[in-house]
Amino acid sequence: MSRTLRLAVAQSTVPEDPTDPDGIRAGGAQIRDLMRRASAAGARLVQFPEGAITYPSKRVLSSTGPDRIGDADWTRAAWQVMRDEAEAVVGLAGELGIWTVFGSPHRLSGGNRPHNSLYVVSDRGRLVGRYDKRFLSDTEVRFMYTPGTRPLVFEVDGFRIGCALCIEVNFPELFAEYEALDVDCVLVSVMVDDAPRAVVAQAYGTLYDYWLGYSVPAQFSATAPAGLVAPGGRWVARCTDDGRPGIAVAELDRHPTDPDIDVAVRLARPWRRTARSGLYDDRVVVGDPRSDDRTSL
Repeated sequence: MSRTLRLAVAQSTVPEDPTDPDGIRAGGAQIRDLMRRASAAGARLVQFPEGAITYPSKRVLSSTGPDRIGDADWTRAAWQVMRDEAEAVVGLAGELGIWTVFGSPHRLSGGNRPHNSLYVVSDRGRLVGRYDKRFLSDTEVRFMYTPGTRPLVFEVDGFRIGCALCIEVNFPELFAEYEALDVDCVLVSVMVDDAPRAVVAQAYGTLYDYWLGYSVPAQFSATAPAGLVAPGGRWVARCTDDGRPGIAVAELDRHPTDPDIDVAVRLARPWRRTARSGLYDDRVVVGDPRSDDRTSL
């Protein structure tokens, strides 16, 4: 088990038209360029945004659109091009020896709508897991995707890592679930131009004292660039906020020398678990009128 894990959080330009093969190929090429940059920086794991291969605009595939949103016509999507680009990412992960997590629609059978997913690829170039977005937006669940049903935890060099997508930041029970699953880090990949969502995501570093990768598209970086939150809630690495693709790199450390992170990992997180486990039960006073009467000074 390694003491440290170097994580690169990427902001790539996410294509929004799944019917445009050239746009998807350009996005895939940019993903692979950032993978090479992450590898050169010594990263063991690189994280990409939601829908990094392509995140379809709700109007592009609308069967009644673009002016009126309706059921997505997924037959128009360039599925083979998406698959080609995803396979190229998987292959490069093996060549570089770097774990890679990237977003893409995941095609289902027959007429079922796809999942909105994060693929987890090992440093040997093998797809070892897939996280399917469980909490969808109103548009996503009505017109576009099939929801997922379970969390995903995978391990890199002994570090336990969970996954979440975009609007799921607004569902704290998912992040409490990952704390209970004893993760060291949660990777949150988004496709949203929303500063408050980054603030809420950052708060989970304070609430649960684990690391949190926050990956956004480059085109939204002026609002909230991609980066890494340390246990305790402080940003320790950020990408640029100028709309350019890039990576932010930081070290996850089991025995951090930074005093704030050390307190969060070594003291605060175990204490909060203790506090939630019935610590106060035998200290509750029963039958004391001064306790029971809440309308007197």
